Amino acid sequence: MRVVSLVPSLTEAVAVTAPGLLVGVTDWCTHPEGLTAARIGGTKNPDVAAITALAPDLVIANEEENRAPDLAALREAGPDVLVTEIRTLDQAFTELARVLTTGCGLTRPRWLDEAETAWAELPAPSASPRPAVVPIWRRPWMVLGRDTFAGDLLARLGVRNVYADHAERYPRIPLDELNASGAELVVLPDEPYRFTADDGPEAFPGLPAALVDGRLLTWYGPSLLQAAQELPSALRRPPRPRSGPR
Repeated sequence: MRVVSLVPSLTEAVAVTAPGLLVGVTDWCTHPEGLTAARIGGTKNPDVAAITALAPDLVIANEEENRAPDLAALREAGPDVLVTEIRTLDQAFTELARVLTTGCGLTRPRWLDEAETAWAELPAPSASPRPAVVPIWRRPWMVLGRDTFAGDLLARLGVRNVYADHAERYPRIPLDELNASGAELVVLPDEPYRFTADDGPEAFPGLPAALVDGRLLTWYGPSLLQAAQELPSALRRPPRPRSGPR
């Protein structure tokens, strides 16, 4: 079977399970290291002609990361297109199994069972979750809103996204509103915006800042096992920020 992946998380899932299947991946597919499949553009601007030329049996995609017109063009060109929807951890496990077993015809991998077990064995979240804001961009400031995979992971770890009920999934919120939101924590991933100890925490004076690996918070695939092992401690007692310019 020949597979093209338009989603970095799914690329990693297939590559770790059966690396020989992948013939095309996006420019944003960084894991695992050493991918040799052809690069076929970005998640939002894949080269349909280049993908078609690879003669894939299956293209795997995601309803959030990929654009409907591109997926329609690929279907019209011939290959089967499997589109995932992943906005919760439970959906991640279900969709990963569907991609690997139904889509790619593989045996369910051990890493998927291990990741599911690791999350199931975590302590139940507190009845009083810690309210937090979760920026994903600055200039302008954008945060996690409703119905996101990362938000569901945080909820399972005792962190309540204060914008989880916002009408938008990734709203733009002025910084003064973020600081007045009642949050007791700011969670700063290093992707898509690369927040660092010197770029992000200073905008939230007085709030503890948890700098987390964005891949562990937003990717669904083999990293889910590492996420279950590392995110709880990263969120537990983050340091308070240094004051500085906004």
